Amino acid sequence: MSTLIFIGLIGVYGAGAWKFWNGFERTNFNPSLTNRIGLSLLWPALFITNQSYRRNFRKALKG
Repeated sequence: MSTLIFIGLIGVYGAGAWKFWNGFERTNFNPSLTNRIGLSLLWPALFITNQSYRRNFRKALKG
């Protein structure tokens, strides 16, 4: 059962990173490759802690 939960969390993490990566051009962030990679990989922590990031994350997902 714990393996299934772990796989589900990995899937949610990957889906969020993928959606943010594809919608990155709709955000207010500097459009550099390093920003895109870093912000896509750190999205769960930034989404929880940063209100500005949450707004931009939602913009990216609205595609």
